[in-house]
Amino acid sequence: MSVDQRVEPLVSSLPLEPAAVVRTVRRRSRDWSRVGYGLLGLLLAALLWEVVSLVKDDPVILPSVQATLRTAYDTLTQPYPAVQGRTLLGHALVSGLRIVAGWGAGVVVGVALGGAMASVKPLRHVLDPLIELTRPLPPLAFIPLFIVWFGIGETSKFLLIVVGVTPIMVIATVSALDAVPAELVKAGRSLGASPLHALVTVRLRAALPGIVTGMRLAMGGAWTSIVAVELIAASSGLGYLINNAGVNLQTSLVLSGILAISVLGLLLDGLLRLLQRATDPASR
Repeated sequence: MSVDQRVEPLVSSLPLEPAAVVRTVRRRSRDWSRVGYGLLGLLLAALLWEVVSLVKDDPVILPSVQATLRTAYDTLTQPYPAVQGRTLLGHALVSGLRIVAGWGAGVVVGVALGGAMASVKPLRHVLDPLIELTRPLPPLAFIPLFIVWFGIGETSKFLLIVVGVTPIMVIATVSALDAVPAELVKAGRSLGASPLHALVTVRLRAALPGIVTGMRLAMGGAWTSIVAVELIAASSGLGYLINNAGVNLQTSLVLSGILAISVLGLLLDGLLRLLQRATDPASR
C-alpha cells in the first residue's frame, strides 16, 4: 500500500490541509528510508572490514571489528598512556573542547567580517584580496610558525583552528548575504529600519541557512587542523592518542581513536543539521 493510500483515510480527521498531510508523511518516510540505507551502508563497510582482516590475518596490519570495538570499550575505562594518561572519553573531550572553542571563535569572527564586507563595499574591496590569498593556504602550514610564536600550549591550537575556520565563514557569509533578494531589504528599510537594523534582522536572518552550511564545512576543517596539531605538539587529545598508539603498533587503538573522531564529528554535524532545519522554513 502506497503512502497516499495510507494517508487519505486520515486526512479528513486532521486539522492540516490534505496536501500538507501528504507532504509531511512523505518527508518522514524519506527520512526513515535514509536512516535505513545509512545503517545498511555501515553494516556493509563493517562486513568488508571484517573480511579483509580475516584475509590478512595480522592484527598489526588490520585488526578485526570485534578487536577494535573491544579495545575502544577497554580504553573508555582504562587511561592511555597508563601513567598520567586519560581514557578514550577523556581524550575525546579534550579534542572536542578545543574544537568548540576555536571553531566558535572562528565563526564569530568570520560572520562579523563577512557581514561588514557585504555591507561596506570599500571594506570588501580592501579585505577580499587578503581573504583570497589566505583561503587556499592549509592551516597545517602554520603549525611550525605558531609553535615558534606561541609554544605548544593551547594558544597555538586555538589560533590554528581560528585561522582555518575564519576564511570559510567569511566567504559563506558574504555569499549568503549577496543571495538575499534586494526586495526584502527594501521592505525593511521602507518600514523605518536603519541599514544596521536591516542587516541584522532581515539580511542575516534570510542568509542563516547558507551561513549554517558554511559552519558545517568549517567544522570539518577544524577537525583536520586539531588532529594534525595534536599529532605534533600535544600530550592529550585524540590526535595524540592516535600518534602514540601508532608508534607502539597498537593498530586497534589507532582505529578506536579514528572511530571516536567519526562519532564526535557526526554528533556535532547532526546538531548543525538541526540548526539548519530550524533556520530554513523550506526544509521543515
